[in-house]
Amino acid sequence: MNTTEVVFEITTKSLITVNLKNTLFEVDALFKKNRIRHIPVLDDAQKLIGILSFTDLQRISIGGAFGGDPEMVNTAIFEMMTIEQVMKKSPHTVQKNQSIKEVAQMLTKEEFHALPVLDGEKLVGIVTTTDVIKYLLKKCEVGAESCC
Repeated sequence: MNTTEVVFEITTKSLITVNLKNTLFEVDALFKKNRIRHIPVLDDAQKLIGILSFTDLQRISIGGAFGGDPEMVNTAIFEMMTIEQVMKKSPHTVQKNQSIKEVAQMLTKEEFHALPVLDGEKLVGIVTTTDVIKYLLKKCEVGAESCC
């Protein structure tokens, strides 16, 4: 892996974000509509304050586990809880000029699946384990690295 390549090169830059005013219903709809697994949470000043994963919503969506209609149970839970209660607050982040290798090591060591990418304090993207895997596969296809 080339240690000079920076994470911004493989970062997803077109982001879907939410803020604390959004509802869990809206977040759930965004996950499903956009087929994504992570959504950064911004404050009113557009500063990153948290991140939500689809798994976070699944953890609180107990559906019909206790009997009854699964949709009704999930609706009740989504009405009772807020984004702030479910999100991971102050998530680990990376700077856009960090190396892809550094980020891959972080994703492996900490077992994160996504990291918000910042330029200073401004959110500029998100990098996922899938992004890193695609990068490695591309390198193997090109034959530039002996990674496979």
